[in-house]
Amino acid sequence: MLKINFLPYTEIENLGTYQRIKKILNIVKDKRIIILEGRLKREEETELIKVTMQEIDKNFKGIELAVIYPGDRMGDTTVGKLRSGVAGLILGDRQGMTIIGPATIVKEIKKDPNNIELLTKESNGRKRHLGRKPIKKGRR
Repeated sequence: MLKINFLPYTEIENLGTYQRIKKILNIVKDKRIIILEGRLKREEETELIKVTMQEIDKNFKGIELAVIYPGDRMGDTTVGKLRSGVAGLILGDRQGMTIIGPATIVKEIKKDPNNIELLTKESNGRKRHLGRKPIKKGRR
């Protein structure tokens, strides 16, 4: 069963960097995918990856992480830039969304300006091929 946790930024905003990272890793180690409202600072993302690498073992294989920045689409116009700037002041430059999941469950996170796709692995370990099957040459 796929488990997804929504984590409002207010739940981690008063924590220090290390406590934030520990809270996130504890949720991910429980085989849950986190949708974090907002985003971590770049230094915190770097530290999260560093701590994750130190904690990899036979049960925990690491994380997949993607950050979505909303300003790309509305930043094209003057009004969009103004809106984005005001929102940045109010939210403390935390606009966006972060998706973090265990590498044993999350196969890939694809994003473009209009979409986000979260591809997961099947729990039985089988690989799933999408599209046409390869044609075997040989006897008929």
